[in-house]
Amino acid sequence: MKILFTVCGRAGSKGIKNKNIKEFLGYPLIFYTLSAIDLYQKKYMEDSYDIALNTDSEEMMDLTSKDVVMPINIIRRKSELGLDHTPKIAVLLDSLLEMEARTATMYDMVVDLDITSPLRTVADIKRLIEQKKNGNSDVVFSVTESRRNPYFNMVKRKGVYYTRVIPSEYNARQEAPEIFDMNASLYAFDPHFIKTGKNLFEGNCDIIKMFDTAVLDLDHEQDFKLMEIIAAYLFDQLNEFGEIRQNVDKIIGEIN
Repeated sequence: MKILFTVCGRAGSKGIKNKNIKEFLGYPLIFYTLSAIDLYQKKYMEDSYDIALNTDSEEMMDLTSKDVVMPINIIRRKSELGLDHTPKIAVLLDSLLEMEARTATMYDMVVDLDITSPLRTVADIKRLIEQKKNGNSDVVFSVTESRRNPYFNMVKRKGVYYTRVIPSEYNARQEAPEIFDMNASLYAFDPHFIKTGKNLFEGNCDIIKMFDTAVLDLDHEQDFKLMEIIAAYLFDQLNEFGEIRQNVDKIIGEIN
């Protein structure tokens, strides 16, 4: 099987300046995503892989071309794909078509890793890819168990008062339908689905569950600081997380 790993990140950020390359526990944030991909490739050699970085950030291009020893195909993002509301699927399509042209091959799967969700393990990537291989879904993405449930303990404003987000008669959370949080970490796509141009939920979706790391979205400096605290604990206490950070030294070791 031929798998294309994609890593997508724009230059700059409104909430956190240059967050994709901001130093995270001593290394640029993007290095943790690249480390996870590198470890997966080394552990599971039955498939063949290419890595594509789609970005308009000159700094990110320099980091990944000069400071990382693993082979990465840099795709300069088109200006029309660098807007605030550009859908991720459009960037993935551009990456897929460009890599097909460069390598003269057709990929069996596209696996996208979000730079701003660095707390993942090799086992997470493995489960994602196996779930996609063994099922008939258009896309598999990662989730965590939700801390709140719209059928039970989430409310919305209705006139001057408040009511449940989804009307229900449930009296206990255990009675309500199971709800998950998308943690924006891992996605595995059928390349044919990407080429349809449809958005994520227009396809047949499946999930894998990941360890709950509080599902922090890196929108503000405080989010970044909190994620560093969580990451420092996980890297120290759990080997499956720690090996990702330790491997960063290896992917930059020959240079530094």
